[in-house]
Amino acid sequence: MAQPVAFVTGAATGIGFEAARILSSNGFTVYAGARRVDRMEPLKSLGIHVLALDVTDDESMRAAVGRVLDERGRIDVLVNNAGYGSYGALEEVELSEGRRQFDVNVFGLARMTQLVLPSMRKAGRGRIINISSIGGKFYEPLGAWYHATKFAVEGMSDALRLELKPHGLSVCIIEPASTVSEWGGIAAQGLLATSGSGPYAAQARGMAGALASTEHLATSTPPAVIAGAILHAASSPRPRSRYPVGRGARAILTLRRILPDRLFDPVVMLVLKRVAAR
Repeated sequence: MAQPVAFVTGAATGIGFEAARILSSNGFTVYAGARRVDRMEPLKSLGIHVLALDVTDDESMRAAVGRVLDERGRIDVLVNNAGYGSYGALEEVELSEGRRQFDVNVFGLARMTQLVLPSMRKAGRGRIINISSIGGKFYEPLGAWYHATKFAVEGMSDALRLELKPHGLSVCIIEPASTVSEWGGIAAQGLLATSGSGPYAAQARGMAGALASTEHLATSTPPAVIAGAILHAASSPRPRSRYPVGRGARAILTLRRILPDRLFDPVVMLVLKRVAAR
């Protein structure tokens, strides 16, 4: 068979960038999409095809998927990585921002999946790899909208896995822990802009410190490690349905599973306090 074709969304930085790179170096023909096309210039030297993609714009998504199908005739792996974190007290976050969070993290993922499925079903093979988060299984204060989207990704992916199995297609969920990237710093800025003053200010300052700490190796995992899990999900003969990956991911998910809320809530607050202090 010709080289398998992978399409990675949100490939301008971080996990998406590294996923495009590692898939390309392991025999995949890779198309990388993002709004900030200029940030993907280094990928071109690796033979990766970069294209403009906005997962909140249906025309953009149609054009991107159409280009890959026109040029390659198929898409074997879709990595739904595009996303961001919207933080702020629910009372203070505008509903328009909550809708945008869902548009990017959930509806964009769903629409990209819709667009690639007909060709995958016709071929009788294909993999959908959805980048969720350990935040799809637990929660943080002032992160209601973000965590709601990741819980939605988890449920959607589980249902989709059963839905597509009769057609020979697989669905995998990647659940990263805190990852070294600009993601946390951007989320922290948005949090302080929304809730940095007023009744939630004290919580916002502490939470912003924890989010911003993701830029440091001491508290986070390099995105290349997450990309390694994506490669396994894309290439393994029998991929796992879930890949908790990164520093502390399995420990946190285990505690969430075995502890009641009244005991797990203090654990969350203690971890956030320690992370913010580093």
